[in-house]
Amino acid sequence: MTTYKEIFGKYVKNYSSDPTADIEGQIWYNTTSGTFKTEELVADAWAAGGNMGTARRQLGGAGTQTAALGFGGYTTGNTAATEEYDGTSWGPGGNMGTTRRDMGSAGTQTAGLGFGGYTTAPTNVTEEYDGSTWAPSGNMTTSRRSLGGAGTQTAGLAFGGATTAPGGSPTSPTNVTEEYNGSSWTSGGNLSIPISNITGTGIQTAALAFGGFNVSLPGNVATTQEYDGSAWTAGGNLNTAKSSIGAAGTQTAGLAFGGDVPPVTGATEKYNGTSWITAPSMATARSNMGFAGTQPLALGFGGVSPSNTAATEEFTSGTFAVKTITTS
Repeated sequence: MTTYKEIFGKYVKNYSSDPTADIEGQIWYNTTSGTFKTEELVADAWAAGGNMGTARRQLGGAGTQTAALGFGGYTTGNTAATEEYDGTSWGPGGNMGTTRRDMGSAGTQTAGLGFGGYTTAPTNVTEEYDGSTWAPSGNMTTSRRSLGGAGTQTAGLAFGGATTAPGGSPTSPTNVTEEYNGSSWTSGGNLSIPISNITGTGIQTAALAFGGFNVSLPGNVATTQEYDGSAWTAGGNLNTAKSSIGAAGTQTAGLAFGGDVPPVTGATEKYNGTSWITAPSMATARSNMGFAGTQPLALGFGGVSPSNTAATEEFTSGTFAVKTITTS
């Protein structure tokens, strides 16, 4: 019989506590628990989180998987309500000053940013959240809805969107980019094409924009663009053209989930700075959701599926985990 030493060139080691070094596939004996253990790769997965207090779509989102912010959106009408997530459940936060939906968003739970969106028409209003209340800040140059956002409260980025009301001629997409410095907006480099219902993630000087809608192309696109703080360049296309997607992560480690193909989908893709690969789908197919987090630890909440939903889902990227070896 082949022994463990003959396979790995070493004996099974004894530890009083589990080692933290990367030892995938190797076996050790934990003298404290009296068990043999190993390290395995746990696959990417979505899991249910706590439901929002109010089902809604077209809401803003910011923060991390364990400290997220959801604000604005549409229930049976536009709402100004804000909710805060602690990794388990949602609780109420301070209402926005301007009731709206379909806005751009960025920042964290205690330093959130909401900009643009739709009231009774596209708006250019910007608001900042301090963890309890919203306060007005400098208006965007271009009023628009269905836009993408990235960055932080003091270094935000807005791009694309539509400059007319829903059903406008023909949704009037824009390619305009604006940069925020914590008090005012200035012009940035234009997207390569005018596009609405676009999604973004990353920071102001390294942003990622993907998907969206342009009726003249026609319809949904799979385009990905990368921003360096002054100009957009082409990245690898999504595997599926869609709009109103959820997003998380950075320019070199992005996550795209859900969206409208149509119909709505729960499909998820991971970006490595060059190309997109398929990951497990969300349990609830949806578009127009709030989103937050990173590629390894993302959060999607609310949206339309096809009616408004309060469902929250948490994504965990593949990671190594210690497992106890049993005979069963």
